[in-house]
Amino acid sequence: MPVLAHSLETRAKAVTMLRDGVTNAEVARIFGVPSGTIGHWKHEDRRRSGTLPGRLRSRCPRCEPGAVQLDRREYSYLLGLYLGDGCISDGAAMRRKGVYFLNIACADAWPGLMDECEAAMRAVMPHNSVNRVQKPGMHEVKAYSKHWPCLFPQHGPGRKHERAIVLEPWQQAIVDEFPQEFVRGLIHSDGCRVYNVAVRTRNGKTTRCYYSRYHFTNESSHIRDLFTGTLDKLGVEWRYNRRNCVSIARRESVRRLDEFVGPKH
Repeated sequence: MPVLAHSLETRAKAVTMLRDGVTNAEVARIFGVPSGTIGHWKHEDRRRSGTLPGRLRSRCPRCEPGAVQLDRREYSYLLGLYLGDGCISDGAAMRRKGVYFLNIACADAWPGLMDECEAAMRAVMPHNSVNRVQKPGMHEVKAYSKHWPCLFPQHGPGRKHERAIVLEPWQQAIVDEFPQEFVRGLIHSDGCRVYNVAVRTRNGKTTRCYYSRYHFTNESSHIRDLFTGTLDKLGVEWRYNRRNCVSIARRESVRRLDEFVGPKH
C-alpha cells in the first residue's frame, strides 16, 4: 500500500489549527488527511515543543500590535463582508472553548467574489488556514482563530439587526482611510448592480432604455447608516427606495461606484 506524502506547508497549517484548539477530526476533514496522521503530527509538535519546520503561530494584530501588522486595506474590505454576510461562531460544537471561526457566505454564482473573500481573510490573518465548505448553492469561506472577536468586536449574541452595531474608533479610522474597500465589501455581501428598464412609446414606436444602478439591502439600520455615511464621504448620492434598501441611481454616482465596485464576478 503506497505511503501518502504530505507537504510541510500542509503539516504546518494543520499544526497551527491544532494549536488554536481545532479538533483532530475537524483538521483531518479540512485537509483530507487521515485522523491518525493528524494525531501523530500533534504528538510530535508537543514533543518537539513547537520546533516543527515551517512552524506558523497564530498572532493577533490587536493583542500583539508590535508583533504583527494589520493589513488595513484588506481589513476594511473584510469588515464590509462580515457586516453583510458574515458571522463569528465559537467552538462549542467542537468542544473547544475559546476558539472561534469567521464564516462568510458566498454564492456559487460569484466565484471571483469567493476568491477575493478568501484572499482578504488570508491577508488579515496570514498565519491561519482559510477553508471553503460546500453548501447548497453556496460556499462558506471560513477561518479558525482565537482572536476573531478582537478584530470584530461587533460579534455578539443574536442577529445583527436586533442589536446595536457601532464601529470602535480604531475601526472607524480604518474605514475613513479606506472607504472604497469598505463600501465594496458591503455591496459584495448585501448589495448588487442591476439594470432598471424604462419603456417609452413615441410616435407609435416603443423603445427600451437601460439604466444601471446599485442596491444595498440590510435589515440593520446601523449597518445601513455606516454604508450611507461612507457614501457621503465619497460624494456618492443615494436614497431609500424601500424601508431597508438603499439605491444609488444617479448616473454620476453609478459611475463613481463603477470605479471601485462594478458588477460581481
